[in-house]
Amino acid sequence: MDKKLLPFALRDVPRYTSYPTAVQFAGDFPPVLADKWLASISPEASLSVYVHIPFCQQLCWYCGCHTSVPNSYERASRYVDLLIRDITRTASLVGGKKGRVQHLHFGGGTPTYLADRDIGRVLAAIDKGFGLTADAEVALESDPRTLTPERASTLAQFGFTRISFGVQDFATPVQMKINRLQPYGLVAHATEFLRRAGFSSVNFDLMYGLPGQTQESVAKTAWQAAELQPERLSVFGYAHVPWFKKHQKMISDADLPGVSERYHQARVIEAELRAAGYLAIGLDHFALPGDPLATAAANRTLRRNFQGYTTDVSDALLSFGASAIGETPQGFLQAARDTLNWSERIEAGENPVTRGLELTAEDRLRARIIERLMCDFTVDPAALAVKHGFAADTFADMPEKLAEAVSAGIARIEGTRISVPHEHRLFIRNVALVFDQHFQPAPNRHAKAV
Repeated sequence: MDKKLLPFALRDVPRYTSYPTAVQFAGDFPPVLADKWLASISPEASLSVYVHIPFCQQLCWYCGCHTSVPNSYERASRYVDLLIRDITRTASLVGGKKGRVQHLHFGGGTPTYLADRDIGRVLAAIDKGFGLTADAEVALESDPRTLTPERASTLAQFGFTRISFGVQDFATPVQMKINRLQPYGLVAHATEFLRRAGFSSVNFDLMYGLPGQTQESVAKTAWQAAELQPERLSVFGYAHVPWFKKHQKMISDADLPGVSERYHQARVIEAELRAAGYLAIGLDHFALPGDPLATAAANRTLRRNFQGYTTDVSDALLSFGASAIGETPQGFLQAARDTLNWSERIEAGENPVTRGLELTAEDRLRARIIERLMCDFTVDPAALAVKHGFAADTFADMPEKLAEAVSAGIARIEGTRISVPHEHRLFIRNVALVFDQHFQPAPNRHAKAV
């Protein structure tokens, strides 16, 4: 790695799946205000729905998600009962015509931890409460170790069109160090089950920076993953935060690659995927030509939200489940992270939201600038400022703030337009950071840039 890049790679920076980021959400957000925002959603508004399932059969030691391993399925069954109560309650507030949900995403955890019957119950509640559009994208995350041909067929019959597997790495020594054993053959068979069942889109998650990984091992994993032809791949850097996720203490610091090695691992993975015909999308996604994500990137309609890069352009994001984050025209809403607190609020007939943030006009402008940077790698802040009703010189200080980045080659300024060269796409968050007026440096709050 060029020594000019090292200071940027070592910085703690937000992932910018929202702006302002979740760090800025107020912790005493009034549930009655959340209800008011939901009730004010236009009856004609297009909707997106996210459902969080915080359960897994086994905890992977690298995991940074909000999840746990229940001691019995009864806990999950009760969780589903409460989910349905919250969905029904929210539907009574939102109102409007049915058939407006364009995107439905089950995340986790492992959504397929739930029995088919319970997945069906949640789907039915969402369809009854809001209604899916005829061409809605219905997606979920799954564990390939638990997928059978019968399960794949059932999920397809439910209407799921896209599924995501947490592959991470195919090397057995690495899998042993992260407590996730799943040989290449197992993932290949699970992918075939999905193809036979009629799934139109499969996504693999890969990671770099895991214990025991080398440039050679991640290159082989990328090549093997591409051989299975998933329509999309996401490539994330492992964030080691054992002070926040206690189970990560099972991973030895001595086994982790340094920042320079992480950088080269990410570059090697990209090279392998591009050689296999995949297009680089945004910071960390890849897609086959013709995939809707690739099309959106090409015509600059790509979006970014809490699920990462997306084609979702819905007017509001409704979220259900402990810790789930939603978005209305007024701002962001987040449900209680603690499952017990979340449960008690729903049982009391209340909105389970405990954190949120109302957006200002300037927040919306900065959010738009950051999103376009994250999606297109180029933006004209002056033009967007005028479009949002601000003065053209609102960001006149950007050349000064970006001087270090320009000197390092990770940013270019031509007139009022700011761009990031593709070869430095890993540093796009460093450039987006200069537009974040809320950011306060704090140790261990965000992941490293690389």
